[in-house]
Amino acid sequence: MHYDGFMAALLDIRALQIRFGASEAVRGISLQVEDGEVLGLVGESGSGKSVTALAILGLLGAAAQVSGQILWRSANSANPTNSAFTDLLRQPENALRRLRGREIAMIFQEPMTALNPVMTIGRQVAESAEAHAPSWTGREAKGKAIAALEAVAIPDAARRYGDYPHQFSGGQRQRILIAMALINRPRLLIADEPTTALDVTVQAQVLELLRDLQRQHGLAMLFISHDLAVVGQMASRVAVMRSGRIVETGPCGQLLTNPEQPYTKSLLAAVPTLRTDRNLPLAMVAGS
Repeated sequence: MHYDGFMAALLDIRALQIRFGASEAVRGISLQVEDGEVLGLVGESGSGKSVTALAILGLLGAAAQVSGQILWRSANSANPTNSAFTDLLRQPENALRRLRGREIAMIFQEPMTALNPVMTIGRQVAESAEAHAPSWTGREAKGKAIAALEAVAIPDAARRYGDYPHQFSGGQRQRILIAMALINRPRLLIADEPTTALDVTVQAQVLELLRDLQRQHGLAMLFISHDLAVVGQMASRVAVMRSGRIVETGPCGQLLTNPEQPYTKSLLAAVPTLRTDRNLPLAMVAGS
């Protein structure tokens, strides 16, 4: 199903509802991601952030009951004033498979489980490219993979092409996932808690890399995190999610310095800073 006419957004989620049996994980949310924009989606664990991301790519599985619309501006419609929009929720699996990795890519939060432990990292990156360019020779795919690994600052990428995931540090494994996600130059990158498992120093390096790549390629990004400080470094606009609903949306600077909703205020108050009195318990998130 296609929708024609003007719409500025690259991705337009409308009244999305997701249920697993009697449990309602997402409750009628609406979100838009513009071309080249970084939208931060923030909230506590279990608020519905990752489920929303998986719904965009059609990865929820048969147990999920999904309704609403996830409208995507087609790749051949670069001009938003004359664009065709496709509802991803009504696309067959083969159409979604062509879209995944080529137009929309995702970085998962735990690289050791996202990477195949018995396959070299070079082959895994090369396969991401081959899936959308079956005419490439093995040599061409390998060259693309090495270039992608070099772009994310994997040292001596050509030599390490044949190494396995366990031979890399956590930060390097996350960089490998970024290389896999960006090798096909997608238009939208979904980053689901991409720095959660990393220490503070490595986290800063990965965030800087993502910012540089986003600016270099003009990527749109949906950046998902429970950490408002991290989102503040990445996003131009923020949506706050709680219990499957969007409770507040606004420009990043405004929302982080002058939030309107009590829940957003409590999230900010619960973040420790250098001024936090270590003799007192941390503030509780509203409703916790």
